[in-house]
Amino acid sequence: MEKYNLSFEELHISLPEVYEAMGYGHAEPDEAVKNEVNKLISRVASVTRPLFSFFLSEGEVLVEKNELEVSGTIFQIGKIITRQLRGSQAYAFFVATAGKEFELLQHTLEEEGDIVAIYMADSLGSIIAEKAADCMEVVLQKEIDARGWKHTNRFSPGYCGWHVSEQQKLFPLFPTPYPCNIHLTDSSLMLPIKSVSGVIGLGENVRKVEYTCGLCTYEKCYRRKQKKDVVLA
Repeated sequence: MEKYNLSFEELHISLPEVYEAMGYGHAEPDEAVKNEVNKLISRVASVTRPLFSFFLSEGEVLVEKNELEVSGTIFQIGKIITRQLRGSQAYAFFVATAGKEFELLQHTLEEEGDIVAIYMADSLGSIIAEKAADCMEVVLQKEIDARGWKHTNRFSPGYCGWHVSEQQKLFPLFPTPYPCNIHLTDSSLMLPIKSVSGVIGLGENVRKVEYTCGLCTYEKCYRRKQKKDVVLA
């Protein structure tokens, strides 16, 4: 397992993505807000060092039980993820994070008491973590190209019926106890908070699909929010 370091620029975050994450949908904020966003992005870009890491493992989806078994560990992944992972020949387990530097900046903003900047940074941090995971998928695909494999969507504990508490089973699978310097609390919260983890199915007969929000009951999912914005625009 290798740890990959990224620059903020490599994430290719667009301003419309930031506005959407802030709740503007496909509309644009006024000039005052735009200026504040640009100021924050410049500040974030100067300190943020996103990271990601992944490793490949054999495993088996137990379709009738809606479970994934990997190295003797059984995950209760639920029906939605089971359907997406079945047919996989192997699995990639990953973490991606905005990094400790970004979290320290968040603490600084809190000390400064700038409520608007705090809100914008929270939105931006979620984008950074997900974009780092997007970069991970690009590297992963290059690694599996030689095998003629494709990959599924990525799935994380806390989404699509997979309980967040199963983070406690996921993290011990990594070769290092703190992958990408991410610590897991007793309540299964990742620190830095702006981090993501999960699994991706790999193989010749799997595919990546549009996120099917209609099948999922998790109302706070960031992808569900994007879906709603598209419908309302």
